[in-house]
Amino acid sequence: MKRENIITKLKKEKLTGRSGSSFPTWLKWQLVKKEKAEKKFIICNGSEGEPGTFKDGFILQNHPNEVIEGIKIALEFLDNSTAYIYLRKDYYKRFAYKLKKLTRNLAINIVKKQGGYLSGEETAICEAIEGKVALPRPKPPYPTQKGLWGYPTLVNNVETFYWVAKIAKNEYKNQKFFSISGDIKNPGVFQLPEKWTIKKVLQETKNIPNFDFFVQAGGGAAGEILLPNQLNRQIKGIATIIVFNRKKIDLFQLMKKWNNFFLRENCDKCTPCREGAFRIAEMLQKKKLDNKTLKDLFFVLDATSLCPLGKIMVNPFKSLIENLL
Repeated sequence: MKRENIITKLKKEKLTGRSGSSFPTWLKWQLVKKEKAEKKFIICNGSEGEPGTFKDGFILQNHPNEVIEGIKIALEFLDNSTAYIYLRKDYYKRFAYKLKKLTRNLAINIVKKQGGYLSGEETAICEAIEGKVALPRPKPPYPTQKGLWGYPTLVNNVETFYWVAKIAKNEYKNQKFFSISGDIKNPGVFQLPEKWTIKKVLQETKNIPNFDFFVQAGGGAAGEILLPNQLNRQIKGIATIIVFNRKKIDLFQLMKKWNNFFLRENCDKCTPCREGAFRIAEMLQKKKLDNKTLKDLFFVLDATSLCPLGKIMVNPFKSLIENLL
């Protein structure tokens, strides 16, 4: 297959990024291709820092050849390019040796993630690989324009490169990988049709509870809280589903868990995110939520945060309050 044809195939199959951004893969590849530069870079993002999400680890464990094939296709598509596989620390320990063997004699480097959740953000990855502190950069410019060392850079996650390889071989069946966990009988990673509703995913994996429950979908900290009558929809964001027993869970403890994650992973670079997480922590400590203050905080976080962390912070709190409090 001529590598130029990969854009036609990606566009036809409507593949979108599987990191949660859902950006059209063909368009991102085309944007990097069109940039004029003497060299370009490719990053396979294997940082997978969202709690409750473990499908990229499953793919690296079971399908590393396909991931490498997807990266090779990108290398052939982008002239004078070099690739990096950026792995969170435990993934590096588990998979780096095998990946290095698979990439011998290829322009692919294996890099261990520095820092926490935010160092998996696409511009923070560029900073980390350059040897700097892994903090997000303001956008624009986007990595497709100026990424690693100021050169156009293609950033896709592990699952996206896996599906690129499948599409190149005409083996794509509009599926995605779901991480399913929580108070269920059959946790794990499942490869299922991407258009299935959350309810159908739980039914087909034999994970519909027989007790009063709710789910968090789209992430383990940033995911949206949904009730059983709200599950006839597809997942927004990362294909993560966590099931909670409503009678067993302490909602304030659950919110504290989320907020501790946001406090811990906050880079302190922008005021809305830093102060927003702190103010939410104060309210949770007192077990008294001020709805007006929260409404203002959510608006500011969504509208003015430097990077996605502040924006996604709104989702779990807002949906839990609307559905359960």
